Amino acid sequence: MSRTPERRRTSGGSQIGHEGDRIHPLTHRGDVIGVFTSGGDSQGMNAALRAVCRMGLYLGCKVYFIHEGYQGMVDGGRNITLASWDTVSDVIQRSGTIIGSARSKDFYTKEGRLKAALNLLLCGINNLVCIGGDGSLTGANIFREEWPAMIKELVSRGSITAEKAAKYPNIKIVGLVGSIDNDFCGTDMTIGTDTALHRIVEAIDAVQSTAQSHQRSFVVEVMGRHCGYLALVAGLASEADWTFIPEWPPPADWRDILCQKLQESRLYGQRINIIICAEGAVDSNGSPITAEMVKNVIVERLNYDTRVTVLGHVQRGGNPSAFDRLLGCRMGAEAVMALMDSSPDLEPYVIAIHGGTIVRVPLTRCVERTSQVKKAMADKDWETAVKLRGKTFIRNLETYKLLTKMRPPKDVDTLSGGHKFTFAVMNIGAPACGMNAAVRSFVRNAISHGCRVFAIKDSFDGLIKGDFQDINWHDVTNWTMSGGSFLGTQKSLPTKDIEKVVSQLRKFKIDGLLLIGGFEAFHSCVLMTELRDKYKEFCIPMVTLPCAISNNIPGTSIAVGSDSALNEICGLIDKIKQSAIGSKRRVFIVETMGGYCGYLATLSALASGADNAYIFEQPFDVDDIKRDVQVISRKMKSGVQRYIIMRCEKANANYTTQFIMQLFSEEGKGKFSTRINVLGHSQQGGCPTPFDRNLATRMAAKAAEKLVAEARQSVQAKGSVYTKEPDSAVLLGVGDHGSECIPILQLKDKADFVHRFSKERWWLKLRSLMRILSGHHGFYEPTALTSDASSEMSTDSSSNSK
Repeated sequence: MSRTPERRRTSGGSQIGHEGDRIHPLTHRGDVIGVFTSGGDSQGMNAALRAVCRMGLYLGCKVYFIHEGYQGMVDGGRNITLASWDTVSDVIQRSGTIIGSARSKDFYTKEGRLKAALNLLLCGINNLVCIGGDGSLTGANIFREEWPAMIKELVSRGSITAEKAAKYPNIKIVGLVGSIDNDFCGTDMTIGTDTALHRIVEAIDAVQSTAQSHQRSFVVEVMGRHCGYLALVAGLASEADWTFIPEWPPPADWRDILCQKLQESRLYGQRINIIICAEGAVDSNGSPITAEMVKNVIVERLNYDTRVTVLGHVQRGGNPSAFDRLLGCRMGAEAVMALMDSSPDLEPYVIAIHGGTIVRVPLTRCVERTSQVKKAMADKDWETAVKLRGKTFIRNLETYKLLTKMRPPKDVDTLSGGHKFTFAVMNIGAPACGMNAAVRSFVRNAISHGCRVFAIKDSFDGLIKGDFQDINWHDVTNWTMSGGSFLGTQKSLPTKDIEKVVSQLRKFKIDGLLLIGGFEAFHSCVLMTELRDKYKEFCIPMVTLPCAISNNIPGTSIAVGSDSALNEICGLIDKIKQSAIGSKRRVFIVETMGGYCGYLATLSALASGADNAYIFEQPFDVDDIKRDVQVISRKMKSGVQRYIIMRCEKANANYTTQFIMQLFSEEGKGKFSTRINVLGHSQQGGCPTPFDRNLATRMAAKAAEKLVAEARQSVQAKGSVYTKEPDSAVLLGVGDHGSECIPILQLKDKADFVHRFSKERWWLKLRSLMRILSGHHGFYEPTALTSDASSEMSTDSSSNSK
């Protein structure tokens, strides 16, 4: 192995990882890994199992699957099976866990743990990957601590020899958090949470039509145990009228407030009401609030037709989202690397995600932090409980409180200083899911600060025509769940008629501008900022909010809309794979959008289990294509007899999708057949995913804050706004530590304007992992840094986690 075992320690005791170091194959022959899932199942576990298995095999390890969780470890025998490459073929898109999960009473006993230790020793397992919740991970750590004593006792009983005991004096463990509740401190997201949100939001979207028809109210009960994350984010993503969560109990008179709010919504023409109730919701005294209680209040006081929908275990089912597949792949691969790095004297780690970075966090500190939340809840210390959930939870809660108001707040936030600024918002570029959610959030946040908002129709085409609409609080109701762009969006630049653009901004007295869109939005902001010396109308605060399925914009690791596109692609590939299974010996070449940017092709390949991805950023030639033919021929002889290749639409001007199909057809005569699927504009459609809805909502709220703050600082004596400060024209991006405003001109050199993408592409480091997990030779660049658990509190956003 080419990486060094030394690890630099920081003053806080955390350790810096080896991101970017190369790991070569077969460097850990002789190591044996056992992997199991425990507790409640969650979508994405199979992706993690696949990654653990294949990364372990890539390094030369033996990998055992321990079926039925800790109970299978105790029972042994056929519950512990040797895994092969083909064992995890075609599982990445399946929910649940292929090796079963169970809660074991036997493992709680000393005798049960002794049996488990003996069964592991019989297989030579001295490395464990535990995929489960905090209880499962705590059990694994106790097992690790007791291991030396259990070995001695097994020797004294004659169950194992002294030689065997000497060979396995310790056991190393690493944890992956698989839970739909997202209640584990130390990671922004747990495996399964995003998919559970998909199921919840899909159900609420579906129920809205029947509610609309009959003017009904629906009380939707969601899972989450004593964590309100699912309910809170689902409430934001579905524009729920009210959300009950454990960490933020309603006031004592919540019944009066709820009924007044529902009555007001009907007065404003709203035909439906959605109330979300977390299963662990309580009032300020700690007494449970149930969905049935809420329904009875509405029926008795308002006489509204009200129904209760308990989603139950539907939330644990369905195909995993693209996010959970990617999270499982990345965490599973890093878990193996962490085991190989570990030694008996090192504290065990949990593999977590902070922002978009996979990190290793000390297990015991995470468990302690999670226990502190439970204690705060038990003590009814709600403020501490919310704080311990982290900054992302706090921000979601603040956004929910604002956006669910029926009218603008009477007491205008002091952020505007009493000024009445006039802002404009527009969509620019290709349509992307989340554009409407961003507009809604911006409009309501700006109005809450006492500002007036104009919506500009059809990008710069509409601006030039003077198509400005004075938009108010209620105009944007029910925008969050809709894809596309209600404002209309075009791929246009201000240079189309710069004088007319300036004239219209002057006419409507615009004090600040929000550009929501793709590379054209970024480019437009650059152009207008560069023209500030010539046109004072551009000397106003300007914010660009990246929103593009291609994720090709500099200054941000993730753009609104790219998650929805990835999920659309993965869903289509799942169907294509089914076709291939029936056809046998078939190769599919799937062409994605993205222009020259290979983000969609690469991440959809990793998330769907595709075999390769051809992209512009990594040039390929005919020899590379012919090598794929050789790999295809080998694969068709055994295992799953199909091959999926993703290709970015502008990967190569000469090696087109049609050319590759013709080459494959010629070289594969008698061995396999080849088909093409051009996914086209379906990737821009559909409903926005919960991730995109939530990201758009939070980012637009920050954009409003930025514009108000900059306008207030730049207001002149006569009330007009004038600024040429570099940080008054920014791109609001997502970095490793949350959202950040970057001066737009600083990003100019980081953009390739010819090919319309960013020169910095974090996702390229995932391509080697994609190749390894699909069975290609190569090396892996681990993506994790080791982090202190306390850094979770400083993480502002999980939005870069994709």
